[in-house]
Amino acid sequence: MFSIIILFSLINHSFSKEEEIFGKAHVIDGDTIKIKSKKIRLFGIDAPEKKQTCKKSFASINFFSFQKNYNCGVLSTTYLKKKIGNNYIKCISKTKDKYKRYLGVCYLGNLDLNKWMVENGYAVAYKKYSRKYELQEQYAKENKLGIWKGTFVEPEKWRRIMN
Repeated sequence: MFSIIILFSLINHSFSKEEEIFGKAHVIDGDTIKIKSKKIRLFGIDAPEKKQTCKKSFASINFFSFQKNYNCGVLSTTYLKKKIGNNYIKCISKTKDKYKRYLGVCYLGNLDLNKWMVENGYAVAYKKYSRKYELQEQYAKENKLGIWKGTFVEPEKWRRIMN
C-alpha cells in the first residue's frame, strides 16, 4: 500500500511540474514576454493585439458621445513595458500552450503582473481558460480604466475576425 502511495505521488508530481523562469523580460505584446529564449504567455489574461484599435470618448454633448479610435494593442504593450522597465521578473509556469509558449503568472517583486494588467484595464480576464482575474476585470470595468474607458472588441473575437 505504501509503495502505491509513493508511486501515485511521483506520477502526480511529474504532471504538475512547476517551472520558475527568472530574468530580464523582452515584452512582445500585452500578454506575451520572452525571458532568455523562453516565450511566456501571461496566464489567465488576454490583451488587445498590437494591430487592434479600440474607441474612447473625447467629447460629450447632451446625449451624444463622440469617440475616436486609438491603438489599444500598442498601448497595452507599452504599459507592460513601462511597468517592467529594466527589472528582473519571475514567472511561474506549470504548462505550455499549443504554440509551445510557457503559460505563466509573472511577478515584479511581489506584484502579480497578470493581475496588474487586468485591474488597470490593459487586458481582460481570459475566462475561457481561467476565472482567476475576474474580480480585477470587474474593478477595471466599473472604474472605466484602460480599454474600459470606451468600447472594444474582446481580443479573442478580434483575432477571429481578422484571420
